Amino acid sequence: MESNRSAAQMIHPTLLIFMSLMLFSTSSTISALHDGKDEIHLLLSFKASINDPFNHLSDWSSSSAAPNNVCKWQGITCKNSSRVSSVELTGKNFTGKLSANLFRLPVIEKVDLSGNQLTGELPKELFGGSNMLRYLNLSNNNFTGDIPSGAILTLEALDLSNNMLKGSISDDIGSFYGLKYLDLGGNVLVGPIPKSIFNISGLEYLTLASNQLSGEIPQKLPKTLKLIYLGYNNLSGQIPSQIGELKNLYHLDLVYNSLTGIIPYSIGNLTQLRYLFLYQNKLNGPIPRSVFELRSLVSLDLSDNFLSGEISEAVSQLRELEILHLFSNKLSGTIPSGLASLPRLQVLQLWSNELSGEIPRDLGKRNNLTVLDLSTNRLSGRIPDGLCDSGRLFKLILFSNSLQGIIPKRLAQCQSMRRVRLQNNLLSGELSPELTKFPLVYFFDISGNSMSGRIDFEGWNMPSLQMLNLARNKFYGQLPKSFGSERLENLVLSENHLAGEIPTSIKNFSRLMQLDFSYNKLSGKIPGELALCDRMVSLDLSHNKLIGEIPASITEMPVLGFLDLSDNQLSGEIPRNLGRVESLVQVNVSHNHFHGSLPPTGAFLAINASSVAGNELCSGDIVSSGLPSCEKSLRKHFSWRLILTCFFIALTSFAILISIVFVLVMINRKRKYLDLKRMENDDGSVWEVQFFDSSIANSVTLNDVVSSVQRGNNVLNNSLGSRKGIAYKGKSSINGTEFVVKEINNDVNFSVIGANFWMDVKGFGKIRHPNVIKLVGVCRSSQKGSGYVVYEYCEGKLLSEILRSLSWERRRSIAIGVAKALRFLHSYCSPNVVLGHVSPDEIVVDDSDEPRLSFTLPGLLQYSSNSKGFPSSSYLAPETSKGVVTEKSDVYGFGLILIELLTGKSPADNEFGVHETFVEWARYCYSDCHLDTWIDPVFGGHVSTHQNQIVETMNLALHCTASDPTARPCANDLYKTLDTVMRTGSCVSGLKVSSFL
Repeated sequence: MESNRSAAQMIHPTLLIFMSLMLFSTSSTISALHDGKDEIHLLLSFKASINDPFNHLSDWSSSSAAPNNVCKWQGITCKNSSRVSSVELTGKNFTGKLSANLFRLPVIEKVDLSGNQLTGELPKELFGGSNMLRYLNLSNNNFTGDIPSGAILTLEALDLSNNMLKGSISDDIGSFYGLKYLDLGGNVLVGPIPKSIFNISGLEYLTLASNQLSGEIPQKLPKTLKLIYLGYNNLSGQIPSQIGELKNLYHLDLVYNSLTGIIPYSIGNLTQLRYLFLYQNKLNGPIPRSVFELRSLVSLDLSDNFLSGEISEAVSQLRELEILHLFSNKLSGTIPSGLASLPRLQVLQLWSNELSGEIPRDLGKRNNLTVLDLSTNRLSGRIPDGLCDSGRLFKLILFSNSLQGIIPKRLAQCQSMRRVRLQNNLLSGELSPELTKFPLVYFFDISGNSMSGRIDFEGWNMPSLQMLNLARNKFYGQLPKSFGSERLENLVLSENHLAGEIPTSIKNFSRLMQLDFSYNKLSGKIPGELALCDRMVSLDLSHNKLIGEIPASITEMPVLGFLDLSDNQLSGEIPRNLGRVESLVQVNVSHNHFHGSLPPTGAFLAINASSVAGNELCSGDIVSSGLPSCEKSLRKHFSWRLILTCFFIALTSFAILISIVFVLVMINRKRKYLDLKRMENDDGSVWEVQFFDSSIANSVTLNDVVSSVQRGNNVLNNSLGSRKGIAYKGKSSINGTEFVVKEINNDVNFSVIGANFWMDVKGFGKIRHPNVIKLVGVCRSSQKGSGYVVYEYCEGKLLSEILRSLSWERRRSIAIGVAKALRFLHSYCSPNVVLGHVSPDEIVVDDSDEPRLSFTLPGLLQYSSNSKGFPSSSYLAPETSKGVVTEKSDVYGFGLILIELLTGKSPADNEFGVHETFVEWARYCYSDCHLDTWIDPVFGGHVSTHQNQIVETMNLALHCTASDPTARPCANDLYKTLDTVMRTGSCVSGLKVSSFL
């Protein structure tokens, strides 16, 4: 026994150690299992708080909730193969509110939920939970409310950008001592930038752009900063001189604020700086020479300020420079010749300054120029012939200077050229045939010079040409028969010495909207073929030697608004139908040989006396014309007048009585025609027919409707939207009235719909608005299980087909028209009408250039749809994927159309770089990019005049496309805002003519 005890005593320490290890291991395992279960609970509670429409979290389930399995869940990364350290779920279309449980994970280091549609306020515990979180990205959601208080000392990256967070930035931000990356841009934050940011000693990236921050820029900022982006706020005061202490800074962006004073000389200490953007402020004084010693600069933009003085020759030191924007300032002196030596220079824009002297002779020879704009200065001398030696120059803008000499023939070799504006200079010589063969030029303006010679050579070959202006020169000879382009929209040859007849080939310019041949020596008759230019809005043939009558075909031009035929030798009577052209608002026929009376309608009713003077015309019924009366004086006896008066009173009374009877009969007949009817078709099927328009009811038969579909040989793609099913054009067999038919979905159970269907449809049939296509009838047969919807036929083209070719003015008008239609449908119809799908394929631009919006009877038409039964389209609001359609869904679609009108891009393009959606790309462009990078180049020429309109319209569009429907404006507010923007946006003081003109 003693030996046994002795043995036991010998092994006791070993057993004790082993048992202790086992006990520790067991308790650790139990603790890990316990923590694992807690993590599973926290993750599942997060999943329960959101909506996951595409089931990205389908593997997050309690059935697979073992700790080891959790690490395999979508978006989860584990540490040491068991503890959740990262949750990355970007761009999953999640909605709902953010649960604070996600931040209670014990060892969580990274949370990235960016690019979703999460709403509500951020959890108050956001910065009070984990002490291990290093990376937090909640950007590009729809979070609201204030930024929670608190701080996480370990956090290195915080991104809350592009939400709707409000309030001020708390001084607590200075307690995030570990931050290297801070982005709060794209919200609605107010107040000053906290000075406590200086406490974040390791901060490298600071972005607070696109908020409503005010006050001054803090004088002290972390010296570790590499990027500062404070643009698009309301910051004031001066740029602090201490900015020069940030030796690591490579990107400085303070644009679109109200900063004043001079640019501090200390900026020259930022030797690493590559991007310096200070445009659209109120900075004054000279550009410090030190700026031109920043040898790493790639892009320098100081435009739209009040900078003065000369541009230093030291600019030649910027060997890495690619973009130089100094336009719209008060700079003087000459353009430094050193600019010609910069090998990487691509974009040089110095327009709207007070620069003088010559353009550097070698400019373009050693550069890589793509855009050159020196317009609206005081430059003289010749245009250098090497501007396009790079072979990449596509925009040459030199208008409104005092340039002399000829246009260099060497420019004709520039096959990349697209836009040439040399007007209002002192250029001379002939227009060489070589300069009329640019394959890509769409805008060519050399008006207001002293050029001469003939232009009627056969060699015109500019297939892309849309705008040609040769006005106010000394060109002579006949008009060319062609300009080598069928795309011409604006042709201006006024104030030259051109002679001969107007060629009948003018009819080939079918897209022509403006034609100005005024102040020449043209002779012969006005060709009737002009009427084939059915898009013509402005026609000016004044001050020539034209003879003959006004062609009757002129009265058939559907959108003609301005007509000037004054100071010619035209004769005959003015066509009566000219007064019936509804679009015509201004006419001038003065100083010709016209006789007879003025048409008593349209633009002639209020015509100015000077517009009809110098003819042998009489006034007819138009007193305001200043012309003598056409009536001859007759002797009229008082008694005879009395007899006639009594007779006419009696006759009038009788006519009124007859009229009342006739109206009552017609009302009764109309009501009879518009009643719901049961009719039998030719095949014996019984139909219910309801018409809402008496003219259609009188002329269109059920057989007309059915046969138009059965023939199927007249399918329309330009009426009522191609996305809403196939449309067929029909014609009345009685009088030829045209209409459009769409087939009702065969899946509709007519026996279930019953009488309520006709009550609802009758409400739609009453809708009458100039910007809405009328529903004129519905036919259905419960026996055959089919039916048809009948609309008025609207001649025109879909907005989607013509949008890219429209000017800014036309796009603006279309936007207003569609907004009016939505306001009417949402606010003035009872009950209100929700379309559910608003896109350019639902908008017909008619022959009067008016947008006509189509609407569909909900649930009745055949179209390609997703599982929810809504049209498959890039223009649908996010909530429609869940079967939710409201007025705000229409507003979302309209917002997308606005973006498309502004940018020329479509949501269906799928070419938005790193941005996953069209809206995300638009938000980035609006907040982070210069206007010229996203504006549609087709109407870029109007940026200077309408800059505020364009910017404010994009702002409105982004509100309309908010992911949260409640954040979108209603149609009534939308229209009021848009109307105000369009009426006042062009009145911008201080804006100069831009390079886009």
